[in-house]
Amino acid sequence: MELMDTNLGLVEVQKLEGHTDRVWSVAWNPAGDGVLASCSGDQAVRIWEQSELSRSWTCKAVLEDVHTRTVRSCAWSPSGKLLATSSFDGTTCVWQNFDSTDPEGMKAKSKVYHGMHLVHCLQHACGKDKSVWIWEILPKNKFDCAAVLSGHRQDVKMVQWHPTMDVLFSCSYDNTIKVWLSEDEYDGYNCVQTLSESNNGHSSTVWAISFNAAGDRMVTCSDDLIVKI
Repeated sequence: MELMDTNLGLVEVQKLEGHTDRVWSVAWNPAGDGVLASCSGDQAVRIWEQSELSRSWTCKAVLEDVHTRTVRSCAWSPSGKLLATSSFDGTTCVWQNFDSTDPEGMKAKSKVYHGMHLVHCLQHACGKDKSVWIWEILPKNKFDCAAVLSGHRQDVKMVQWHPTMDVLFSCSYDNTIKVWLSEDEYDGYNCVQTLSESNNGHSSTVWAISFNAAGDRMVTCSDDLIVKI
């Protein structure tokens, strides 16, 4: 979709077809607007590139034969050279692109268990075990579990770092949003606030959290049919 400046309307630019099952997630490559990734119930991840001349989109690579169930989420590292994909098979695959301008150069780098979303210098993971795992990225793209956060009573649906502060937010099937803060590097992360129906939160499963660039607005969506800002 393309945003029209005159009336803030959206128009369809192109329909990307190729997946053979439900498409669960898409992610722009932060290194440029011309590359995006999509993941699907067909167990594959597709890398799409926009032609500079025709402005049309084509599939440049299909990442498959690694995940054995639906690929639920995909996210790029800030450099655009790493892509993390998480699956219902209980694994996350980290794909490395040695040249971020060449979408066809994606290769599987490593697997990490639990569902993971790649962001900043830490990775955060969530899953059906009701916990949140924080992963530190070590040299040579090795991963070390830095913390396991417990507190949710049901599946954790999504986690999101605050864009400007070292604060982590998680949302869950238990209808709540939890705010996690690390007082210092030795103390670990503690839950400092829980947003629930009793304090103007949601009354059903909270599926997603997102922030604006400044970090002074958070938006959440829920099974209660409400989007809250």
